[in-house]
Parts: sequence; C-alpha cells; structure tokens
Amino acid sequence: MTVVWIDGKYYDRADAVISVFDHGLLYGDGVFEGIRVYNRRLFRLDRHIDRLYASAKAIWLEIPMPRSDMSRMVAEAVAKSSLQDAYIRLVVTRGKGDLGLDPRKCPKPSVICIVDTIKLWPADRYERGLTCLTAATPIHHRESLSPRIKSLNYLAHILAKVEGIAAGVDEVIMLDAFGFVAEASGMNLFVVKNGTLQTPPAYAGILRGITRDAVIDLAREANYGVEEIPLNRYDLYTADEAFLTGTAAEVVAVTKLDGRVIGAGTAGRVTRDLAARFRALVTRGD
Repeated sequence: MTVVWIDGKYYDRADAVISVFDHGLLYGDGVFEGIRVYNRRLFRLDRHIDRLYASAKAIWLEIPMPRSDMSRMVAEAVAKSSLQDAYIRLVVTRGKGDLGLDPRKCPKPSVICIVDTIKLWPADRYERGLTCLTAATPIHHRESLSPRIKSLNYLAHILAKVEGIAAGVDEVIMLDAFGFVAEASGMNLFVVKNGTLQTPPAYAGILRGITRDAVIDLAREANYGVEEIPLNRYDLYTADEAFLTGTAAEVVAVTKLDGRVIGAGTAGRVTRDLAARFRALVTRGD
C-alpha cells in the first residue's frame, strides 16, 4: 500500500496534505530524492541521503533531523508499506512561511516521505528502445541553478517533456546553454561508440545520478572503456548505441533521435549487457 510520512506522522494517501503557504509549493524551494526498493532492500540509501543533504546545504536549507534518523524513517516507511518493490520520494521543503520570498520567514522545514510504485513506460519500450527528440528548452545554466542540486524546481524539464509529448515521442534530450548534450528530462545519458561508453561529465552541468555512477562502475568491472566527455548531437546521431539511466527508468535504450535511427535501431549488445548487470546488482542488494 502507499505510505506517506509528513513531519513525524503517517497519513493515508487521501489525507496527506501540506500548507498552501509552504514555500516548496509557492516557490519550488526545496530538494528531493527518488530511491528504489528491490525485494524489500533499499538500493544505495546512504548515497541518496548524502546527495539529499548536499542539495539542501547548497540552497541554505537545514534538514531538521540527523541523517541516521532520516535513514531509519525511510526504512520504517518501506516496512510499513509491505511493498516488495517500491519507489520512494523523499522531499524536504523550506516549510510554511508567508507570501514573500524570504526563507527566514519559514521557521521549520518540512520532511515528506512517500512510498509507492512507479512505471515510466510499458515493458515493450525496454525491448525496442525509446524514440526521442532534442528539446528546444535547455537545462538551467549551471551558474544560475546548479543541476547538481536535486531541487523541486523542475519546470525547465517539464517544459522539455511537453515538447516531447506534443511531438509524440517517448522522451526528450536536453542541451545546456552552450549546446552540449546534458541529460534527458529526468535521466542521465550514455552513448556507446566502438565498445566504449561516453557520457557528459558531472562538471558540465548535469545531475550526477546514483544509477549513472552504478552503471559506470559496472561498465569498468566488465572492461568497457568509459569516457566522461562533452558530447553534441552529432555524437548521439552517429553512436552505435545510446541509453538512459535513472532511479525510476533504470537502464533503457534510445533507438531513435530527431528522426535518426541510432545504431541498429534496437537495444544494443552493450546496453543489454549493462541492463542485465544492473538488474543483478540490485537483486543482490549492493
């Protein structure tokens, strides 16, 4: 069942509410994490908690509970849900304030934990891959709102997603302010060229994904080359394979971009291999 925890209390889905004066609602002032549960095991919870607290520190938001208590609360909520496989949304907002911007008017941040399930695409998309387009909407400039901060402000990504919906594709690829490839609407991007993985570097203005890092580790263990280098659309169009990674998406191929078929037009050998290795990793709970 769905479980919602807000500031120390559990609520039914229908009764879980926040104040209309919460600055997370009014201004997108807050941070979040998406975490997966596989066979009742939390996947890399410590890394997600570390990133949550780092994001909060970067926006001058003090989370009102120690990390150990946060981890225990998440584990307790998962157990309460009785779900074998689940998706967790962990949110920290600036909290209730007034209609002004001043964060000092918000005396206490709010912590929200939702345990539910998620499914981005039907199973056949993982077999045949996704059709994508390059969105006209860029990601935030890294000196304006750092993409390293997993903030509640996802409007640029939503606008890019709307472009994809209007065009009838599965997903979008977003560029940075300089025209380099950044990420999908909520996932990291890899291409495969001559057996080597290439992915935009973290310093270039992307969210450094937990699944991204896991796939890089798996690729190196399997003796694939890995390069974190700037990419442009030419690199995607001419790649042998392309795939996306994310907590909700896991590992999914991209087989068509801007009308160009990528590689053979199906999930490639390296993508399938890394998807299988990732599935084995989450199954054993590392």
